[in-house]
Amino acid sequence: MDKNILFQNAVLYAEEEKIENPLLTVRDGRISEIVRNREYLSTKDNIELLHFQKPVKVVPGFIDIHVHGAAGSDFMDGTEEAIRTIQEYLPAEGTTSFLAATMTQRKEKVISALQQINLSSETAAGAELLGVHLEGPFISRKKAGAQPIQKIVVPSIEIFEEFQEAAGGKISIVTLAPEEEKRDELTKHLYKNGVIASIGHSNATGEEALRSFGKGISHATHLFNGMRGIHHRDIGAAGAVLLEPSVFAEIIADGVHIDPYMLRLIYQVKKADELILITDAIRAKGMNKGIYELGGQDVYVEKEARLEDGTLAGSILPMNEAIRNMIEFSGCSIEEAIQMASLNPAKQAGADSYKGSIKEGKDADFTVLNDEFEVEATYVKGRKAFEK
Repeated sequence: MDKNILFQNAVLYAEEEKIENPLLTVRDGRISEIVRNREYLSTKDNIELLHFQKPVKVVPGFIDIHVHGAAGSDFMDGTEEAIRTIQEYLPAEGTTSFLAATMTQRKEKVISALQQINLSSETAAGAELLGVHLEGPFISRKKAGAQPIQKIVVPSIEIFEEFQEAAGGKISIVTLAPEEEKRDELTKHLYKNGVIASIGHSNATGEEALRSFGKGISHATHLFNGMRGIHHRDIGAAGAVLLEPSVFAEIIADGVHIDPYMLRLIYQVKKADELILITDAIRAKGMNKGIYELGGQDVYVEKEARLEDGTLAGSILPMNEAIRNMIEFSGCSIEEAIQMASLNPAKQAGADSYKGSIKEGKDADFTVLNDEFEVEATYVKGRKAFEK
């Protein structure tokens, strides 16, 4: 039976247009029809009315392709309960699907986490798990950030294949440092097998980074963070990413990981088509101030998350705030910020044929935002996953 959701006092941001007070017909979790003409409403049964006292925006569900945890849990915990907790929490910030991010740890611990992610991916409720973002262990010791240095290893096809087998083939993105030994072998292997190679936690010079883009790297992990920055005599990995239009760049728009003025510069250079909003959130997201664990390290959380030595350690940023910040800091439009949080990450997750925008035939994943970009409601495949 069709489910008809009628929005009142709302504007729907469809893929190619804005529609006032629309009705969405959902069948088997997908949008089968977007009704624009109110005269046809009398022909619809089983209507779920959503009336809002103040004007709202109905936008595509957000897709976070780099999130480690939330609500006290981390994917590296390797338990079904931890995964379920994160999935059930994420719709509160408008996120309807995601890639589970791992981190640099000993091989056996990563494999255990990947096995549990694979087992849990089809059963837990809440936001939908689309795959895995393997962040490390093939990274640079010089740009480890909050990744444990002692667990970093030389890029290896054999180790990656062990990880991919444990994950049931669900690894979609691999963060690596392209200047490291044997990096080209792994990059070419990833490209050949449809896995995105991402430059990140890298001390590559601009020349090294640009050369790696011609060998299969098409993504950048949290731009400017954990990578060689821009200098007037070496554009560094970050500058190379800005120059190369074929490389999607993740950005953490909390005003801490990247200065607001730099966010404006990034937007003016890369434009909306090449940017992806992420949270890089850790287990402390949604929790009180305090001390939390990340990869066996204490993380001190107040307004942001840092190791004892002051190193930034992921974020506690909600996705809806990332969108609001991006608009404020960069001057981009609402439509562009939504694209950065939905359609662009859907492309990199290999899911843009059925997610990332509100369009007939795609999954009924959408988020309702008020004028302050607070989440009023979130739907995953036509099912209400969060309500304020």
